[in-house]
Amino acid sequence: MNRTTPRAAAIAAVIDTKLSRRTLFASLTAMGLALAAGSVRAETAEGTATEASAEEQKIITAHGYSYFGNLAYPADYPHFDFVNPDAPKGGELVVDSSGTFDSLNPYSRKGRPGALTSIQYDSLIESVEDQVGEYYGLLAESLEYPEDKSWVIFHMRPEATFWDGSPVTAEDVVYSHKLFITQGLPSYAAAVSEMVTSAEALDEHTVKFTFNTELTKRSRIETVGNTTVFKKAWFEEDPENRRLDEPRMEVAIGSGPFKLDSYDVNRRIVYKRRDDYWGKDIPFNKGRWNYDTIRVEYFADQTAAFEAFKAGEYTFRQETDPRLWATSYDFNKIRDGVIVKEEIPDGSPPNPTGFVFNLAKPQLKDKRVREAIALAYNFEWSNESLRFGLYSPRSSFVEGTHIEATGKPEGAELAFLEGLGDVVPQDLLEGDVWTMHESSATDLLDRGTKRKATRLLEDAGWVVGSDGLARNEAGKTLALKLLLPTNIESSVESMHETFVQNLRAIGVDASYDKVDPSQYTNLRRDRMYDMLYSTRYGAFLSTGGGLTQMYGSREAEFSLFNPAGLASPLVDAILAASFEASSQEETDVALKALDRALRYEFFIIPDGYIADYWVAYFDMYEHPENLPPYDLGYLNLWWVNPEKEKALKEAGELR
Repeated sequence: MNRTTPRAAAIAAVIDTKLSRRTLFASLTAMGLALAAGSVRAETAEGTATEASAEEQKIITAHGYSYFGNLAYPADYPHFDFVNPDAPKGGELVVDSSGTFDSLNPYSRKGRPGALTSIQYDSLIESVEDQVGEYYGLLAESLEYPEDKSWVIFHMRPEATFWDGSPVTAEDVVYSHKLFITQGLPSYAAAVSEMVTSAEALDEHTVKFTFNTELTKRSRIETVGNTTVFKKAWFEEDPENRRLDEPRMEVAIGSGPFKLDSYDVNRRIVYKRRDDYWGKDIPFNKGRWNYDTIRVEYFADQTAAFEAFKAGEYTFRQETDPRLWATSYDFNKIRDGVIVKEEIPDGSPPNPTGFVFNLAKPQLKDKRVREAIALAYNFEWSNESLRFGLYSPRSSFVEGTHIEATGKPEGAELAFLEGLGDVVPQDLLEGDVWTMHESSATDLLDRGTKRKATRLLEDAGWVVGSDGLARNEAGKTLALKLLLPTNIESSVESMHETFVQNLRAIGVDASYDKVDPSQYTNLRRDRMYDMLYSTRYGAFLSTGGGLTQMYGSREAEFSLFNPAGLASPLVDAILAASFEASSQEETDVALKALDRALRYEFFIIPDGYIADYWVAYFDMYEHPENLPPYDLGYLNLWWVNPEKEKALKEAGELR
């Protein structure tokens, strides 16, 4: 969803493929970047909207930011409700990652970045894990902006310092902003460079951003405020080799709570908590960042990683493989109470994972072809046979929330869609919202489903011949190649095998390529696939520019967060209208319409979801009684109980 902090998103996204499946129900960020506002112009019936002059407006001064001005925590909040402010400091968290890394720069699209690199950096403001669309000051003590949000001034904390003891200044903020514009991911750079007309340091600790008032007011302030802040002087010392858009093993100086201690390429990365971290006692960080050390151990694949966990080579595991969760967590350390197995409710809407179509491929442009291909995926059989019945079916991009589209559009949603004009297809207005088909849990491909799929292919011009393959008028087969990495979960690989088997049964010339993680990363970035299993799309509970990077047309050709290359005038119109909503109620109506439209466009085959976090950990970790609904928080909210740690060491269970 549209609430992840840059740091938290990078933590979830880069640690490995397994963890990225449970990203914090976010509009995914560019491995540490705040999602940029889309370039959508605000229109009125008269034409381009104008904004009131500064003299007519109230200037809002606050300790945080939300689009409608509501903040759950007052200016004098001592700490967030979900933390343990008295959590002890100390101990080590050891987690796993699979695959390889060849860079410690998480902000480049080149190379494979090492896990958790972004915990070394701060931003002006950060989102909070129990609210949607609310941001509170981190490097910034306060901010001020007019009602039209045409500019924002951040007042920075003078005590904030980098690792080397130098102050974090407004010049560093301006430089970091310009660095992301000139060397950041293209989708971010294009949108933000158009959105921000100027960034200036008013004095050492005051920075002002001025915005393009012809564009939407959404995502202005949180985008610039949520951007990582680097030390300007460090980059300027060696501008040729210290670039944001190139992989490198040298780490840029940061101001965050952790600092790189050591690394062994493709084996481990170690971060140490900074005793001199400037922000350790501010309200935002009370009860956070409790470990002395965070260590990431790398393994070739998921099988090797799980065996290493059983052997005690790392101490915390978040499981996403249902086969392992159902059948393999009965080893000695669990039976002896050394390791705790726990299911923790996940309050966020599930990420819309599944098999994504590359819409740029000619054979996939006809929706009937995509619908036929989808019929070859049997969720019910896969769930029972490969996932031990632990998954629930999913149709919506916001499954189980108040903005999930159901049935036919009616009431406020219908009026909203009708108000968009001819861009809305009549069948979307009159028909039921798309839902995932139901299949037999005992028959991988029943005859009725096969007939329906074949009929759809024939209607689209693909006729199955005597050799069992569908061909078009030119005699070309309906070729479909799926892409997956070698370190993917075993149950997901099995899903590919049975999916391909069913695809061939309906006449599709289907196969899948299994490649090493580094090759997979490059092929995925260059969209060298017909379909792939993806976790890149995010759920949403609020609107903002991040949605344009995932679902908008402007960045569709190159956005890493839009692997289908979706470019829909319908979706664009809904996004633009959502940005201009004047209340939360209007926003919710627009987002419900967005869910309906995304399902109508049909570019992903949902594979279901799990409603809980599955975790197993050495019995020394503890967490707040009431974890926030939108984050498991094991990296920055949990802690080590020193007595339990001591007992495990004395028993020889900790290395």
